[in-house]
Amino acid sequence: MEFNVRRLAADAGTFLSRAVQFTEEKFGQAEKTELDAHLETLLSRAESTKHWTEKIMKQTEVLLQPNPNVRMEEFLYEMLDKKVPMRANNHELLGESMIDSGHEFGPGTAYGSALIKCGETEKLLGSAEKELIQSSAINFLTPFRNYIEGDFKTISKERKLLQNKRLDLDAAKNRLKKARVADARSAELNSSPPLAEEYVAHFSYMLSILHVRWLKAETELRIAQSEFDRQAEITRLLLEGISSTHAHHSRCLNDFVDAQAAYYAQCYQYMVNLQKQLGSFPSTFSNNNQPAGSSSASISVPTAQPATSLPTPPPSQTSPALNELRSTSGTRKARVLYDYDAASSSELSLLADEVITVSSVPGMDSDWLMGQRGNQKGKVPITYLELLN
Repeated sequence: MEFNVRRLAADAGTFLSRAVQFTEEKFGQAEKTELDAHLETLLSRAESTKHWTEKIMKQTEVLLQPNPNVRMEEFLYEMLDKKVPMRANNHELLGESMIDSGHEFGPGTAYGSALIKCGETEKLLGSAEKELIQSSAINFLTPFRNYIEGDFKTISKERKLLQNKRLDLDAAKNRLKKARVADARSAELNSSPPLAEEYVAHFSYMLSILHVRWLKAETELRIAQSEFDRQAEITRLLLEGISSTHAHHSRCLNDFVDAQAAYYAQCYQYMVNLQKQLGSFPSTFSNNNQPAGSSSASISVPTAQPATSLPTPPPSQTSPALNELRSTSGTRKARVLYDYDAASSSELSLLADEVITVSSVPGMDSDWLMGQRGNQKGKVPITYLELLN
């Protein structure tokens, strides 16, 4: 019990000394030991890293989950260390509604079949979005959060210790300064005219006390300086590890970009496949309840044929417009009549009903034109096109 009381008294004395030193510094009544420029730069860099890491984390979470209520719910589950319940995202909910409505209208109808195909694709998009969120959480958000909750907390703890050691050092300097002033005054009194005999013993006793205090202040200053230097070195080594943190976060950023690229490429492929599936439906229907497999001429769909067996060109293709295109170096817009899969790298694949730019190239076979869609170029069969005015 005696040891605990002494320890408590010592801690209280240290705390009081630091509080007095801090207060006097704030009022400009005490000098303050400044950290070296390199250490100050490292501290500023750590604070900046912490600030922007938290901001990037927050905005990434908003990007991956725009609903603030859901984010709050997930945060509470995380705080309670419980598993977040699985729920359908917006793509999956839309997909389920489309599929249910498609079955309601009838899978055998054109509209019902289209709804089902769209719904299935929306559910695939929802699954891809969940994979993106999971991958981003593991490879991007978790390392950032580990820095905030782990490395930076350690840095903050050591930085606080450094601040305390700095206050102890400055308090020790202040005590030594006061001891030196008192010692100087005692020296002045010692050089003054002799005192009465009854005061000599008392004066000698006071001089010895002042000398002891001065020696104690010097010892405390050496100890405080040593502890401050040691803590400054520990803090510096931790702060220099920020460079490694930045390198690690750069790799996490690459993983995040790769996950996004894979997600968008996957979504693009899903939508292209859906476009091809929907392109197999006729552009006009006499009746939504007409079965997709009806023999009615209004919904019959020509299928893509190999280039060696091209369809018969429509009447518009024998018009003077084609001859004019071949006789000039200009370009024309053309609507694609049927799907066409390129047989070689020199050809351009086509989707029914899309509009492309075509031109005639000297020396090219008369059954072909040069087609262009954005940055993609290649040969296209004339019989699959309808030139537009």
